[in-house]
Amino acid sequence: MIHNKDSALRIAEELLKIKAVKLQPNDPFTWASGWKSPIYCDNRITLSFPSVRTFIRQEFAKAIIEEFGKPDLIAGVATGGVPQGVLIAQELGLPFIYIRSEAKDHGMGNLIEGKYEAGQRVIVIEDLISTGGSSIKAVNSMKEAGLDVRGLAAIFTYGFDVATNNFEEANCPFLTLTDYSTLIEQAVASNYINEADLAELRQWKNNPSKWNSK
Repeated sequence: MIHNKDSALRIAEELLKIKAVKLQPNDPFTWASGWKSPIYCDNRITLSFPSVRTFIRQEFAKAIIEEFGKPDLIAGVATGGVPQGVLIAQELGLPFIYIRSEAKDHGMGNLIEGKYEAGQRVIVIEDLISTGGSSIKAVNSMKEAGLDVRGLAAIFTYGFDVATNNFEEANCPFLTLTDYSTLIEQAVASNYINEADLAELRQWKNNPSKWNSK
């Protein structure tokens, strides 16, 4: 779910403006999964724009407190959730940890980096949710380490049903600052796309694995 509609529209506008999100229904991207997609999202670009970075950090902090209450820790999911998580932890005056995609194969062999104790309340940070698979893997690893995962927050979600189902099965509430539906709504309002593009973008959302741009 998005936390605040007005904020979601503004963040969508900023993502489009700085080209963190690109919409190309007539020249689609190919994802690692092999899906053809009219959208490409790289929220790491927000880090290069101080005003955008600041607004996202502040909105994250407000949303987390309002939806989940103040946690003991902020945890970033490598790699995109790490810098966002550090910024949020700094904004809230909280400790920060991060979780690797795989445990190190040398040294201490850590999967989770940083100081934490079993029972501490943690909010997990991602930059992007697609199917939710990698997010749930991180959440489950933190639960196995004894952490009390109160929820997950991300900048953007495509809004796929499979992601919602995955989070429900994992019993992990989540929020996002903006989402796909809000983004394409804002893209039309700001003339980034036309009505024909909008139809294609909606068709993709309904069946992304089968979609092919004309």
